[in-house]
Amino acid sequence: MFVDEVDILVEAGHGGAGCMSFRREKFIPRGGPDGGDGGKGGSVYAVASPHINTLVSFRFNREFHARRGGHGEGSNRTGKDAPDIELEVPVGTLIYQKSEDPADAPVRIGDLVEAGQRVLLAQGGIGGRGNARFVSSTNRAPRRCEDGIPGETRQLQLHLKLLADVGLVGFPNAGKSTLISRISAARPKIAAYPFTTLVPNLGVVSLSGNRSFVVADVPGLIEGAHEGRGLGDRFLKHLDRTKVLVHLVDVSGETGRNPIEDFETIQRELTAFSAELAAKPQIVAATKMDAVGDRAVVDALEAHVTSHDLPFLRISAVTGERLPELQEAVWKYLTPIAEAESRHREAEVVARRVGGQTVDSAEAEGRSGKVKVVARRAGGRTVDSAEAERRNGEAEVVARRAGARRGTKR
Repeated sequence: MFVDEVDILVEAGHGGAGCMSFRREKFIPRGGPDGGDGGKGGSVYAVASPHINTLVSFRFNREFHARRGGHGEGSNRTGKDAPDIELEVPVGTLIYQKSEDPADAPVRIGDLVEAGQRVLLAQGGIGGRGNARFVSSTNRAPRRCEDGIPGETRQLQLHLKLLADVGLVGFPNAGKSTLISRISAARPKIAAYPFTTLVPNLGVVSLSGNRSFVVADVPGLIEGAHEGRGLGDRFLKHLDRTKVLVHLVDVSGETGRNPIEDFETIQRELTAFSAELAAKPQIVAATKMDAVGDRAVVDALEAHVTSHDLPFLRISAVTGERLPELQEAVWKYLTPIAEAESRHREAEVVARRVGGQTVDSAEAEGRSGKVKVVARRAGGRTVDSAEAERRNGEAEVVARRAGARRGTKR
């Protein structure tokens, strides 16, 4: 079962309560307070896993509760921290937090696009302080302790968008499933009737020279799909992350439709769903060339497509006609896009902002280390760089004065 949208409830654990206790031991009068702090409540995380490809595990189990932290005890014993919960989700999952007001749109809090990526869903509560924390010069035996802070509770929506480089679009029974079965190891259901594909399918296409890309096959579209006709256009969201679209047009004549009208219908449905999706690079492929009855229809479609400045190929998934050419044409589109994304990721890694200036990663780490050292010297707590440097300078001045006074006494 393929599930790509679910609503869940996550609740982090509450912090443990602090303890109010006094030391009671033989021969030690007035032992004083020794109540320990409460433990930290468990947090809830989502982790992208490459081993699952659907959200079906969340369909029947929609609530997740982390354990609360242990309570503090006497003898200054801190309560046990509760373990965190990790929810495995497919790579490509978007996480939204639902607002208390139904009229407000959900807020995106995470987008897991890499295996092992982790995002916090609900923060566990901090444990309360025991009475040993409240000792002062004027209150030697405090009778005060704190409850733990409650953990966060969130109503979330999980949306799965498959990660693929290439998306196959077209009318039902246009040959999309047959094509993905010929160019990859995917084995979707194939039959001679429309809407055979009911859920998206993924396949990995391998080329020479250790080149590969991922293809996504989504259920076919018909006119009015954006209004809910057929299977609707809900599966088109799985093509949002693709870089190239391959538009398959059936030219066999078996359907009785005009291929040019089919092409324009799909273009309108893509635009109605998302202007960004319709603007992606496209390759138009005339399919079922092995069953063409009138070649003039194919020539007319080619002239119409090329007038839109789109590349056009004639293929047959059954016989394998010009499939290698189609794969190479797709790769030519993917290569410059992949190189641009790689440069962008490298720029994000190298560009670290330290003090409002863009520096390389080595310099950023060096400056960050110096600031941390200065901050530790400036009172043992983390402060901003300007204050830390000022305090460090004052400390050096005091040290020099103290050394001068010792030299004078000698």
